[in-house]
Amino acid sequence: MYQAFQFGETVAGYPVRVVNERTVRAAAGLLFFPAGVSFMNALLTANYQPTRLFVIVFLIDMTLRMLNPRWAPSMIVGGWIVRKQTPDWVGAPQKRFAWGLGLLLGLAMLYLMVLNRFMGPVNMLVCASCLTLMFFETAFGICLGCKLYNVFNREKAQLCPGGVCEMPAQKGWGVSLPQAAVLVLFVGTLTLAKGWVDATGPLGGFDDMATLEEMGLKPTPGQASAADAERCQVPAFAKAIGHEETWKRHNGCG
Repeated sequence: MYQAFQFGETVAGYPVRVVNERTVRAAAGLLFFPAGVSFMNALLTANYQPTRLFVIVFLIDMTLRMLNPRWAPSMIVGGWIVRKQTPDWVGAPQKRFAWGLGLLLGLAMLYLMVLNRFMGPVNMLVCASCLTLMFFETAFGICLGCKLYNVFNREKAQLCPGGVCEMPAQKGWGVSLPQAAVLVLFVGTLTLAKGWVDATGPLGGFDDMATLEEMGLKPTPGQASAADAERCQVPAFAKAIGHEETWKRHNGCG
């Protein structure tokens, strides 16, 4: 029977409670985006207010996840987004352990940044750790916190994403020689492209933008097209009230 504070779902045929990995990855992406924006905003502009707000949002979400993932806002929205996809059930115990680590990181940020307004390298390290965990989860489906689960628990994790808990470790690098050659070629092309971009010089911003006349999108003064001449004929009502020049300015005919 469904319980309000049950962590994970009981699904027939699975030995442990499970969560939908598709929802988890979607939720991680929903948190990763604002986290990245607020982190870069703090790093580049020294404005920590968005980060402080995100820490509060993150803590609320993680606290609700620890009670029951069903109630976490990111899981609700993420689940709705992937609602038409076939569920990919993975073990809930290791997810709870990983999210517990995330909750601890969030509490550290709450104490340092939100309550005590402390700004320093410790904050950056904690933020970078959170971003790394969320990025690996949403981009690759790799739960780094789950990998620590086996270190601190006697019972090994079951039902890991992609079946990595049950499958033997793959031998070799997992990349063929032709694929490695493509990567080398890609890096070489990128290096050449960077050299060309640097050689052409930086863009000067709005001051260096081409005008409409230079791009041939707007006739130069005195060479208005017949269509523009017809469009810019002042209507009788504007002439009657003496607003000819005003009408021209409002219609781009000045």
